[in-house]
Amino acid sequence: MDTVAPVSSPWVGSATPIGPPADAVPRLRDLLYAAGVTGIWSGLLSLAVYGLGRLFGVPFEVSTPATGGLMVVPWFAMALIPIAAAYIGALLSVLMLGRSHARRVVFWAGSLIALASCVAPLVQPTDVIWSTRIWLLIPHVITWFLVVPQIARIVGDSEPGMYEPRTTSD
Repeated sequence: MDTVAPVSSPWVGSATPIGPPADAVPRLRDLLYAAGVTGIWSGLLSLAVYGLGRLFGVPFEVSTPATGGLMVVPWFAMALIPIAAAYIGALLSVLMLGRSHARRVVFWAGSLIALASCVAPLVQPTDVIWSTRIWLLIPHVITWFLVVPQIARIVGDSEPGMYEPRTTSD
């Protein structure tokens, strides 16, 4: 009776039970590429949300600490801030490349950062109406939904045991 060794690598049960080579382990450039793609999509969707909100009459006026008055959120900020957040998240997640449980750590840390970023629209002074606050939360959710899981997946592919060292044979 043959005994089967316990599955130690996730690719053993696949149709092609050969693990990815060690040189396919994600690096900084892979994270920056993913940040660019997900950040641009997040920025475009956030810009669409901004346009839709303006169409519905949402003023998008927020309090500024510098002037103390209300200022309309510029349209380009709605597109650029998600892109910047994606790149910052990718650069921070480089610290977890090659570490155990990197996928979970990056996912939950990114989720906590996204949740913390939602505080700014909610704690605006009473001069800022609630429709603006709620509509400003939507881009935060879009950016979290698109960026965090993708960056976490890529970092998770670098965890120990997710690839196998190979030697070339002639």
